[in-house]
Amino acid sequence: MNRAGHAKAKYFTGIEVEHTPALGMKTLFVIGVHSPIRIVNSAVDESCEHIYFGANMSFDGTMLQSWQDMIQHALDNDFWVTMDFDITHWTNLRYTFFRQFMNHKKFIPNISVKLPDLTMLGANATIKIDDIDFDETNKGVWCISKDKLINNAKFTGWQAYKDDTIINPEETK
Repeated sequence: MNRAGHAKAKYFTGIEVEHTPALGMKTLFVIGVHSPIRIVNSAVDESCEHIYFGANMSFDGTMLQSWQDMIQHALDNDFWVTMDFDITHWTNLRYTFFRQFMNHKKFIPNISVKLPDLTMLGANATIKIDDIDFDETNKGVWCISKDKLINNAKFTGWQAYKDDTIINPEETK
């Protein structure tokens, strides 16, 4: 992800601005795979109550055991945990990687669906959440007009992401 000031960052802190159950929480954002103990220690040192894994689009579907270990250690230490992942990973990992966390009361799967230039679509555009095949895993399909989605969605503008503070986890205790 091309985000100014984050090229070499491993962790950064800030207030969660996305409209999830963690909205408004002091958050440790984790880019990539790191020591679960160091992550939790950093979150404690920074007085965070929420840890956001996969920050800056860093989850790539590899090193799954390491990701699981980080998430599990954070949940075991009573943190709220978000896992941000691209929709392309859901189909392959829904019965394996994510399964152990899905019913945890403090786990937030944040599924990223990229749809560039959404506002260019005309007034009749419809967003459809489909199944992998007819009557396969969902009870049907969900459709919403692009305009209704944009007007009713809990929008977060890019400006809200600019108050984060990059931290150096090697300096934490």
